[in-house]
Amino acid sequence: MTISPAEQSRALSDARPVPFWTDDRGGPAPREPLSGPTTADLVVIGGGLTGLWAAIEAMRRDPSADVVVLEARYVGFGASGRNGGFISESLSHGIAHGAATWPAEMKQLIDLGRRNLGEIADFVEREGIDADLRLVGKSLVAVTPLQTRAIEAAYAQHREYGEDVTLLDADEARADVASPTYLGALRVRSGGGLVDPARLCWGLRRSALTLGVRVHETSPVVGLERDGNGVRVVTDRGSVRARKVLVATNASPPPLRRLRHWVLPVYDHVLVTEPLSADQVALLGWAEGQGITDAGNQFHYYRRTPDDRILFGGYDAIYHRGGRVTAEREQNDASHRLLVSHFFETFPVLAGLSFTHRWSGAIDSTSRFTPLFGTAWGGRVSYSLGYTGLGVGASRFGAQVALDLLDGSRTERTELALVRRRPVPFPPEPLRYPLVRATQAALAREDVTGDRGTWLRLLDRFGVGFNS
Repeated sequence: MTISPAEQSRALSDARPVPFWTDDRGGPAPREPLSGPTTADLVVIGGGLTGLWAAIEAMRRDPSADVVVLEARYVGFGASGRNGGFISESLSHGIAHGAATWPAEMKQLIDLGRRNLGEIADFVEREGIDADLRLVGKSLVAVTPLQTRAIEAAYAQHREYGEDVTLLDADEARADVASPTYLGALRVRSGGGLVDPARLCWGLRRSALTLGVRVHETSPVVGLERDGNGVRVVTDRGSVRARKVLVATNASPPPLRRLRHWVLPVYDHVLVTEPLSADQVALLGWAEGQGITDAGNQFHYYRRTPDDRILFGGYDAIYHRGGRVTAEREQNDASHRLLVSHFFETFPVLAGLSFTHRWSGAIDSTSRFTPLFGTAWGGRVSYSLGYTGLGVGASRFGAQVALDLLDGSRTERTELALVRRRPVPFPPEPLRYPLVRATQAALAREDVTGDRGTWLRLLDRFGVGFNS
């Protein structure tokens, strides 16, 4: 279904340029900013999912600890409150990528991921966090003949690792969710589901405060300084002298400049529709309410919200020259218009629907699509960042790894090659931007031709994560 520029403009005319999840939905009042000097055992830099899980886990390990969380804006402002609300057990950016990159550890990674997701679900229930967590799995749909072969391969691999999967032909896929674009689907009923990411952040914030964590919002960190056997963390209005620091800044500029060599901020774009009528919901089917992604390198992800809107995002992944993360880049008219066209191609029965929200956010990507872990300053600083879009569940695991490293503990987690081995660093500018663009162009060509080409095969040899 072709959508004219005028129809694109109409569909977006009332869309608010803010994330749906955090827009006037009863979020908590901001905590007071840090003011003046103070001390702590542990400072966590970043009030997203990784930082909140780290604070909670630190208190679980030592209830007497004095833990401070410093957030530059407000809890859930960054990627943690801007994503599509998918939650996965995967720690390896999917089974295919994990099997290709860490074949000897794959069964262990799957087991750790399943335990992690189960513990998240238990915590949410025990703490009474109203985050609409539903472990309904997802569907991976094929919208081109090449993608039908991809989902057939994925079906065999998912079964090999014990996932609950069903391979659907075109008629079965369309009977499940009514889109004329579907040529088949892999219905994965295990391994994850959906969540309201902002309400998850708000619930974790409440739990952290209950445990005695001090949370300071609107407190951007402007510097780290060595301070005897500890670290002095400086904000715009205060400072904390701490024994240890955990960096959980994801795509935002990290206070350790060295980390910028490994983490690339890539902007992802999202739309949310107005609520569907009961008749429109009936036309779609979608009875199990699972999340959906298509099987290309440039892929869409979409899902229903609890009030029967459709969140629709992905496809464009834009790296801006220089890698700066700014508010001006949260709106991209061309990308949002492209998503409007793709939405109505996917669901032509919803022609005439309008969108109420449009936004984007920076994903923290590494070259192998899985996090970077490590320590600095003699083990006084640790970090976990670079989730590349699968951080809602993996953030808890990453927080535990970063705490293990700070403690100097040798654990099952810290012995993983995924933790011990660093991804390939990105080249500096001015080389970075053209190489990223060339790689994205090669991935787009592969979606059309099925041929990885010389450049992607070269990256595969160096362990760069474009085989996922």
